[in-house]
Amino acid sequence: MTQLRILIVLTTLAWLSSCTQVEEKTIITVSGPIPAGQMGLTLVHEHVLVDFAGADSTGYHRWNKEEVVARVLPYLQEIQDLGVQTLFECTPAYVGRDPWVLKSLSDKTGMHLVTNTGYYGAHGNHYIPQEFYKLSAKDLAQLWIDEYEFGIEGSGVKPGFIKIAVDGDDSLSPDHVKIITAAALAHQQTGLVIASHTGPEKPAFEQIDVLKSHGIDPSSFIWVHAQRGSLEGNMKAARAGSWISLDNVNANREEGSTFDISWYAERIAALKSAGLLHRVLISHDAGWYSPGEELGGNFRGYT
Repeated sequence: MTQLRILIVLTTLAWLSSCTQVEEKTIITVSGPIPAGQMGLTLVHEHVLVDFAGADSTGYHRWNKEEVVARVLPYLQEIQDLGVQTLFECTPAYVGRDPWVLKSLSDKTGMHLVTNTGYYGAHGNHYIPQEFYKLSAKDLAQLWIDEYEFGIEGSGVKPGFIKIAVDGDDSLSPDHVKIITAAALAHQQTGLVIASHTGPEKPAFEQIDVLKSHGIDPSSFIWVHAQRGSLEGNMKAARAGSWISLDNVNANREEGSTFDISWYAERIAALKSAGLLHRVLISHDAGWYSPGEELGGNFRGYT
C-alpha cells in the first residue's frame, strides 16, 4: 500500500506540473484554486454520481442532492482516514455531473474535489446533447471555455480539467474528431489537461495526432483506460509524453480474470522497467450513486 500511495502522489504531481495553465503551480478544485503542493495523496479517476439515462433524459430532477451527499460521504471519509486528500471526479456533463453535490461533499470533508468540463462521446454519442450536432468545434470549445471562466451553470464551481470520451473503434468518427478538436481549442485557451476515455490504442494515437496538429504537446493528454492498449502502445505514448492511465483497479476481481490485480502489477512493473513509471496514473474508476436505484444502488468504495 505504501508503494502504491507513493506512485499515485508522484505521478499525479508530475501530471499537474505539465499543465501550461498551472505555471503558478495551482489546481482548480470545486472550492477554488489551491497550490498543487497541497494536493497530497490523490485519486485521479473516480465517480460520485453517474446517470446512464442519456443526454435527453438526465438532469438534476433525477436525484436528490442531499440523499447523494449522505450516501457518498462515508466513502470519502474512509479514504480520508487512509490519507487521501484529493479526488478527481470524472463524471462529465449529461452523465451526472453535479457541482453542487461536489461542493457540499468538499465542504463537509475538507477534501479537495476536482470536476471537469467536456462531452462524453463514447457509446454512440448517447450522452451528448442534440445541440452538439449544430455546433462547430470552435463553438463547442467556447462552451467549455465559458465554464472555465465563469463557472458551471451558475454554481460558481469551475472545472479543473477537460473530460471527453470517444468510442474505441479503429478510427475516430467525424463527431469524435470534433470532440478532440474542441478539447484542443479549449486547452489552448485554458491550459486544462485533457483526460479522454479511450481504451484501445488506435483512437488514442489519432487523438494525440489531432492535438499535435494544433501545436499541443502530448503531455497535455491522458489516455484513459490505457489498460486496453498493448504494452508496446502504452510505452510508445508514454515516450511521446502522454499520460498512461490504468483505470478500474479492482481488488474484487477473481485472480486470473481479465485485468485482475496481478495484471495491473505486471503492466506497471513493465512500464517501470522501461523507465516510464513517471508517466503512469492509476485509479479505481469507482463509486457511484446511480439515480433510479434504491439508495443509489451498489457503491464500490475508493479503496
